[in-house]
Amino acid sequence: MFTGIVTARGRIRSISGDSVRRIEIEAPYDPDGIALGASIAHAGACLTVVEKGRTSDGCWYAVDVSPETLALTTLGRWREGDAVNLERALAIGEELGGHLVTGHVDGVGELVSRRDENEWIVLTVKPPAELNKFIAKKGSITVDGVSLTVNGVTRESFDLMIIPHTADVTTLGALQIGAHVNLEVDLMARYAARLSEFSPT
Repeated sequence: MFTGIVTARGRIRSISGDSVRRIEIEAPYDPDGIALGASIAHAGACLTVVEKGRTSDGCWYAVDVSPETLALTTLGRWREGDAVNLERALAIGEELGGHLVTGHVDGVGELVSRRDENEWIVLTVKPPAELNKFIAKKGSITVDGVSLTVNGVTRESFDLMIIPHTADVTTLGALQIGAHVNLEVDLMARYAARLSEFSPT
């Protein structure tokens, strides 16, 4: 379980394999604090650490990415050198600064508009049509692993206001029109929609 509060911005160090890919990530974490088998969210996708090592600036670690994850998220588009939002799993007793995030990507959205307003950035994202019913104004959504508040919705898109801090410490500030982003809808919205499909007997 995660919160959507990015704890580091990592870099793709290497990619190998085809249908199943092993991806190595460089991060500023202490490797002694990362157990093999630990879960880390990568641009919102939860992956398991299978190997690790120390670097001069922190660590590198490896994850194996399945064909399904490659097909249903943006991870299949990653290239060596790309920056990636990282979040360590939530520990009991830690502050819940964002909202509850599972690390299971629901779909890939497309950035259709970007507007810079002084230091703020207004992003408009077009989600897959089947996700529209889960996205509400002032509701929560996770975009590339970042917990955000939806500022406006239409039948085909939603708007986000990115504050300067978020633009600086995540990959969202560098997004340009046409970019694809991982989306995870709010857990409560998902379960409410599912419950509404059933009528009392």
